[in-house]
Amino acid sequence: MFQSFRKSARERSAIAQVGDWTKARFNLSDQATVMVAEVNCQVPGCPPVETVIAFWTDPETRYRFKVFKPVAEVVEDDLPVRWLLPSLLDEDDLGCDCC
Repeated sequence: MFQSFRKSARERSAIAQVGDWTKARFNLSDQATVMVAEVNCQVPGCPPVETVIAFWTDPETRYRFKVFKPVAEVVEDDLPVRWLLPSLLDEDDLGCDCC
């Protein structure tokens, strides 16, 4: 039921790599905040594990997208192309598509 918050070296490396790819893909500064999280989904029809990436271009502007696989399996080509940035704008206060 409860999972450890400890990540393996492979998972930590994958999280850092996805963050770096996100900064490069969307031309973010090195100081930009990028959050990469692997989450388990309990909603019917949802993949059992997905990677959620969120980043801010300024304190008031958050972007978010999901990759429907574990973070260790994410490759650079799984990230959206740069010109989709406006569609990634996250105006949802709950941070969730399902509720």
